[in-house]
Amino acid sequence: MSAITALGFDFGQTRIGVAIGQSISRTASPLTTLTARAGQPDWTEVQRLISEWRPDLLIVGRPTTADGAPHPLAPAIERFAGRLQGRFGLPIEYVDERLSSHEALSARRSRRATLDAVAARLILETWLNSPRAATSSAA
Repeated sequence: MSAITALGFDFGQTRIGVAIGQSISRTASPLTTLTARAGQPDWTEVQRLISEWRPDLLIVGRPTTADGAPHPLAPAIERFAGRLQGRFGLPIEYVDERLSSHEALSARRSRRATLDAVAARLILETWLNSPRAATSSAA
């Protein structure tokens, strides 16, 4: 099995958390929190992260409601993921992240500026420890 490097994203309309991880250790680390305007990050900064870390794929958190229905942010998250794929040509996978921000706050009494990056780490680690990671054809 080849090692897979992935960037994870916790999308928000004003902040987007980013984490880096790889499949060998099945761990991830928070990288940064990007400022977004109406859900649009500084694409130059995203390009810099992709150039620096050279991920094989991108993982995007997509929450559902408690009853499993799509979250109200789902359409904006899917547009963001579509733009990521269109701009960078990397495969995209989604992870249900309905509790990632709450869990990040509980796990780390972080400043708000880093909370989104910690949530991205949790999203990415969820994917890295899933059966999908073991069978991913991204590498």
